[in-house]
Amino acid sequence: MTSIEGDDPQVVVDDEAPGPPISVPDSGEGEGGRLKMIVSLVRKSLGVADIAAMRLSLPASLLEPLPNLEYWQYLDRPDMFAAINDSEDPFERMLAVLRWCFTKDLKFVHGKVCKPYNSVLGEHFRAHWDVVPAKAPLSSTPAPSKPASSETASVKSGTSSKSSRSAISSNSKTGQSASTAATSLEAPMSQLNVGSDDSVRVVYLTEQVSHHPPISAFYASCPERHLESYGIDQISAKVSGTTLRVSPGNFNKGIYVNITGGPGAGEQYHITHPIASVNGLLRGSFYVTINDSTIISCTGGSQRFRVIIEYKEESWLGKARYLLEGVIHLVVEGETQHNEWTKIKHVPHSRVVAVFDGSWRGRIRWRRVGVKSYPDTTPSSYSSPSPSHASLPVPIPPSVSAASSKLDISDGKEEDYQTLVDLAALQIVPKVIRPISKQIPYESHKLWERVTKHMLKKEFSDATKEKITIEQKQRDIAADRKKKGTKFVPVYFEEDLERGYSDLTTAGRQAIEEEVKEPASYDAAS
Repeated sequence: MTSIEGDDPQVVVDDEAPGPPISVPDSGEGEGGRLKMIVSLVRKSLGVADIAAMRLSLPASLLEPLPNLEYWQYLDRPDMFAAINDSEDPFERMLAVLRWCFTKDLKFVHGKVCKPYNSVLGEHFRAHWDVVPAKAPLSSTPAPSKPASSETASVKSGTSSKSSRSAISSNSKTGQSASTAATSLEAPMSQLNVGSDDSVRVVYLTEQVSHHPPISAFYASCPERHLESYGIDQISAKVSGTTLRVSPGNFNKGIYVNITGGPGAGEQYHITHPIASVNGLLRGSFYVTINDSTIISCTGGSQRFRVIIEYKEESWLGKARYLLEGVIHLVVEGETQHNEWTKIKHVPHSRVVAVFDGSWRGRIRWRRVGVKSYPDTTPSSYSSPSPSHASLPVPIPPSVSAASSKLDISDGKEEDYQTLVDLAALQIVPKVIRPISKQIPYESHKLWERVTKHMLKKEFSDATKEKITIEQKQRDIAADRKKKGTKFVPVYFEEDLERGYSDLTTAGRQAIEEEVKEPASYDAAS
């Protein structure tokens, strides 16, 4: 890595990355200088096809003290994930998947947009949660007149090395895993229902498997509920005007959820990613909006459903409203035309089972549609998951076009709706991370320990020096591999990424088994 002529000599870029280098020297002028650096970065990024794959290095003062692999995970509400396979009914399992889908990125609902550390090749992160699977009134309880204010999660009693700013200073004295910024949103243990014996463990493992382009593989599991989730994380980012547009990279084909036993044995769910935009770049006041659609599909099982979530476009004027709407529709065995339905208007009304709408930052409500929302699609009729929708309007005949029926299926009374989830009332559930004393060199908190300590003390110059040391070491290792004619081989995940996910290696399976057996928490002596 070399510095760019005319720039701060501390700013380092990766010569082996594609495209022209982008660097931003540290201004050393506090918050005002931070805004200047952001504006400089935006200007340098204009016209770049994919910022995520560029030779990009930022001073520590523009980063948050947070490993990238810890930040990009989908278990902000592991209790929602653990509840997916609790119901005997396939419709309610799809509702549970939908609810988890809305809560998996709760950090963007309550937290600020931040830039974590860039992951290095071979870096890995692991953690676990002990939670009571979330319960919700999925089939019979009407929506409350006001948003719920109570927290739904329950966490097993104990002190976790959760990542809140207040926890960092105390943990650093005991050798416990250093906590990091994004999870300052995590609920204090005192605000959660503790001491429950009904908790289950959710474990998580991720590894950076490619540097150019940046790609990581992840795996999560709740063995007691026969659940696993996996996929590839890769993003593509481009500056357009005053907005950073973020979309999935070529290997990122969404999130997969597999049910290996219990009521939903054999079902696999696939959740596609929408397109997100980071706005307010030139003002330095960032906020996220979402557009396009998310599709949740299910394969396997005796009765299948599919979900389309449509995020509404924001107006150029006024504040963002974060609105969405969607449908749950039945999939008829043996037919494939539903694969072409990517918008609500594409779905024939006769296939619609339920509709939902709301804000992805607040309350999302849903209701069933019609007494014949479960038509005969196999030799034996499917039964409705609940007779409570029998009083709702009869569906429009199939002869009516999907487009013209859209208004009708959305036209329900407030008392017909139930709350799917109220995101404004939820907080991030704290994770448990092994103490740094138990971590191996390329584990995220241990790898970035010195950088994080300087960052938390606002010693940004020293943090940048430590960051450069890590980056230079990676370049030296890459040069040595090139000289020897060898290539990097991931430790925990297989090299095949083409399917949109990567299988665990023997070492990966062992790491998951170890995390399942880790203590529920760690005391100061750990």
